[in-house]
Amino acid sequence: MATLELKNLWKEYGDDVVLERLNATVETGEFVTIVGASGCGKTTFLKMLLGTESPTRGELLLDGKPIPDEPDETRGIVFQRYSVLPHLTAERNVMLAGELESSRFLGRAFGRMRLALRNEARQMLEDVGLGHAMHKYPHELSGGMQQRLAIAQALMKKPRILLLDEPFGALDPGIRRDMHKLVLKLWREQNLTVFMITHDLEEGFFLGTRLWVFDKDRLDPQAPGAYGARITYDLPVGRDDAHTLDSIADRVDSTARALND
Repeated sequence: MATLELKNLWKEYGDDVVLERLNATVETGEFVTIVGASGCGKTTFLKMLLGTESPTRGELLLDGKPIPDEPDETRGIVFQRYSVLPHLTAERNVMLAGELESSRFLGRAFGRMRLALRNEARQMLEDVGLGHAMHKYPHELSGGMQQRLAIAQALMKKPRILLLDEPFGALDPGIRRDMHKLVLKLWREQNLTVFMITHDLEEGFFLGTRLWVFDKDRLDPQAPGAYGARITYDLPVGRDDAHTLDSIADRVDSTARALND
């Protein structure tokens, strides 16, 4: 059975149609990269997967059942802007989800529970290459290290699905390459199903096993919100097809210009 199914999925805000007619199935362990012009609903789709937005029409199914309508331990997310808490050490940032689960009001675990959480957090920090920085605060870490910390935080509850919203956009090329290696390593080792938004087509082809292009193939200049984006390309990755990459880039650029006019 597919891990995730999109069945005629729509998202609308009043008269503004953001997404329309999304149909796809994603199996466990796939790495789906998502590209498209700004404003085409990519982040909105990720929010529906997370559970902070609900579909207007259609079905979004996880293992044949409606996906939970609020975030839970099945899904972890990493944003472009570092989502770690500045007043907590790296270790405490990674422990936080478990501590909140232990005591929602105090946000602290005690005794054996706290010891177990600390050991898990330290192992996760080792896994993402931050074992040496567990007692440092976020402001003491570089951008790449902060993003590693955010990934450790997202994976602490052992989610089945990892959502990445342009997580490497603010990093320089050398650090991005290191982050690519880390994400691919964790994806393989933990058998994650990954959905990642990127504006870099080459990054999308390099990281993903499958690339989706969100695009508005119906545009009305007089009513820009009348039609939504859909998945116009669904490409298996693993081939060097420069012509395909160039044609997608041209289409994304033309849609971006139409949306901004």
